[in-house]
Amino acid sequence: MNIELTTCAAEDQRHVAIFKALAEQNRLRIIRVLYQTDREMTCSEVGAQLNISKSTTSYHFKALRIVGLTNTRQVAQTKYLSLQLATFDRYLPGFLATL
Repeated sequence: MNIELTTCAAEDQRHVAIFKALAEQNRLRIIRVLYQTDREMTCSEVGAQLNISKSTTSYHFKALRIVGLTNTRQVAQTKYLSLQLATFDRYLPGFLATL
């Protein structure tokens, strides 16, 4: 198989995974909050701001992290989430500015 076609197929799969993750309203809201605050936030902070439970927020954090849209840093029991700007720049240039 052509290496270029294999690379395109892998990139297509990455795009599909990212768009699937973004197709959920709470995930878009989480990304918007992180972008607008421009800092790391805990699951509790995001949940409180969006009026969703900590467990629901955590579930969405994981989905965003798996596709590479966010970073998670854990300190003891607390997880801090931030945007993975390089992924947005590569796969969704200009997207964050539309939020």
